Amino acid sequence: MRLFHCGHCGSLVFFESFRCVHCGSALAFVREHMDMLALEASDEAPGLWKRKEPRTGLQLTHEHTSNAGVSEAEDSYLRYRMCADRSRYEACNFALIATPDTPEDALCPACSQTRVLPDLTVPDNVRRWARIETDKRRLFYLIVRLDLADLPGETGPVFEFLADLPGADPVLTGHAGGVITLNVAEADDDERARRRLAFNEPYRTLAGHLRHEIGHYFWDVLIARGEQKLDAFRALFGDERLDYAGALSDYYLRTPMAASAWQDEYVSAYATAHPWEDWAETWAHYLHIVDLLETAKSFDTQISVPSPLGDEHFTMIDPFMMPPPPFESMLAALVPATLLLNSLTRSLGQNDAYPFALSTGAKKKLHFIHQLVSERRIDAAARALSTQPHAAPSTDT
Repeated sequence: MRLFHCGHCGSLVFFESFRCVHCGSALAFVREHMDMLALEASDEAPGLWKRKEPRTGLQLTHEHTSNAGVSEAEDSYLRYRMCADRSRYEACNFALIATPDTPEDALCPACSQTRVLPDLTVPDNVRRWARIETDKRRLFYLIVRLDLADLPGETGPVFEFLADLPGADPVLTGHAGGVITLNVAEADDDERARRRLAFNEPYRTLAGHLRHEIGHYFWDVLIARGEQKLDAFRALFGDERLDYAGALSDYYLRTPMAASAWQDEYVSAYATAHPWEDWAETWAHYLHIVDLLETAKSFDTQISVPSPLGDEHFTMIDPFMMPPPPFESMLAALVPATLLLNSLTRSLGQNDAYPFALSTGAKKKLHFIHQLVSERRIDAAARALSTQPHAAPSTDT
């Protein structure tokens, strides 16, 4: 996630911020600008907000501040409404551009994707749901930045966040037909750690769950409904027509697996269960890489690795640059970034934050996904360019 700055005082703020801790300004992320805006209440109508001007004497540039996507002309008339989940539960920090038709209880584009919630009269469920939505907003940001949102003919995905109920079958995290289901118990660190140990996993996070499950959705969208990619997919990941239920049953019977059984070709042990799971695990890992590299680039990270054989110097790469960067360049930046990351976490007595070693086989699958996403990004850029108004031809003689 890139860095953001308060549009009023210029201080550093974060994607999860609700208020600037330095000047107290209300903050909200607005999808149309892909930026955090510093807002203040408008006296035009209840619930309306407007951009807060930079404080006197502060010179802010678009490069280093929020509100970078708002032109001066727009500033004079754009008004916003906070997502209803902010006013009701303090569970969202997104806002919408207000129109005369925007209801006072409107949900932001991210929260509107959630169609089923657990019983919010249970206090713990509010906390769990709010934590999941935080990671879902990060996922939303990534999908928009990768030009994978609002694909022609697609309306999904939608999310259902459910809690186990006495006497009912346990809620299983998964995806089916564009619906992503998550058991809200995964928001509890102790429960997630218990499941990670039970399944012999090196890594289990809410972000990982959401990125994995949306990978299943994008398999439907990009592979199954784009049939020209099926042969290439099967050549790398295997034939998805393999019995899925039987494959999962077989996987759990042989868990925990010997390390040598998967590390040469897969990003994780679970990826060996079925080609669909291999795709979803690889998709999630690709999003991990993109997010990590954007964060490192946003901090202008430059890494030097001293060595008696000659120091090596690395500069981070922006994964959202256009044209899209070569995948080899992303990997070249990823290696020193994760080396530094893991060295820092070990210094604090923590396990590696990035507990992965990518094999040649896993890199080929990640490269396939990178090419697929890059094609979509290039197509989206071309469509956007084609819809821009063109200047009328000159009639001067």
